[in-house]
Amino acid sequence: MNGPALLSMLAAAAPATAAGEPPAYLQFLPLVAMAVIFYFLILRPQMRRQKDQQAKIAGLKKGDQVVTAGGLIGKVLKVDDHIVDLELAPNVRVRAVRATIGDVMPPAGSAPAND
Repeated sequence: MNGPALLSMLAAAAPATAAGEPPAYLQFLPLVAMAVIFYFLILRPQMRRQKDQQAKIAGLKKGDQVVTAGGLIGKVLKVDDHIVDLELAPNVRVRAVRATIGDVMPPAGSAPAND
């Protein structure tokens, strides 16, 4: 078969769309809407929390009260590029990887925001 004959045969075999049918791209609108909702409800808040966490860790300084990912509460004695020296109790010092710091606690004298 030659090219034009094949094209005419394929065009004749393709079903004609009815005049009342909606366009095919409308079938994908629910998927696009779900992707947008997923982004705004799940991904975007998670990225914001991650950025805030990285900012807290970048701003560590001597004297900060921190909680490690393991749940240990300590006072920062020394901050290096990747290592943080913590004092957990009097004369109990440990070295922790900076990325394992879970949270920076506010000073003990400040009142919680919801009181």
